[in-house]
Amino acid sequence: MIRLHHVPFSRSFRVLWLLEELGLDFEVVPYDIRDGSLRGAFQELSPAGRVPALEIGGQVLFESGAIHEYLCETYSEAGLGRDPGTPQRARYLEALHFAETMAGCIEQLNIQHVFLRDPTQASPTVIKLVTARLAGTLRAMERMLEGQEYLLADGFSAADTMMGFNLFAAPYYVHLDAYPGLMAYRGRISARPAYSRARARDGEQTFYTRDFYPVPASGP
Repeated sequence: MIRLHHVPFSRSFRVLWLLEELGLDFEVVPYDIRDGSLRGAFQELSPAGRVPALEIGGQVLFESGAIHEYLCETYSEAGLGRDPGTPQRARYLEALHFAETMAGCIEQLNIQHVFLRDPTQASPTVIKLVTARLAGTLRAMERMLEGQEYLLADGFSAADTMMGFNLFAAPYYVHLDAYPGLMAYRGRISARPAYSRARARDGEQTFYTRDFYPVPASGP
């Protein structure tokens, strides 16, 4: 049994999507990010109390990047990883882990805009700086995609399931209209059958209450 511990519309969607791309049978165990269920016993699976956590082969893995590398090596016949010594290996690893640079910006903005119990504690200066940094990662991703359909020149890979998910969260903070390459890429990945199956199993997100969160005014 493969069991994915999952919060809808969170980093764990990356693993949910990859499992579908690999065609594996698995169970999804859902959690709510607000109800305290990621504390206590769950921390025996993921010490920081964060999803994803993946039970597989009698062990538990956490950290979505590590899970991606493990799954792609374990099910290498699917061709979603890039083996050492192959031409795209360096770019694959680069894209796989650049996903967390972008996701870190999204996480900080989530905290500032959405998860502070007292909204007055949010810092307009921090929001402005992190929003600019997020926009910078989007520009970098746009350049990575120039002249190709996916993040690697030789086709779709697990780097796309890691990085691609960010493009469904980033638009809450940065409009994607200025990035036509990213818009086209997002359309391609969302049209994949495995993506559609994963989204059907994802569940409804409950933390974004607006379509867009602008940078607040920092002064008069």
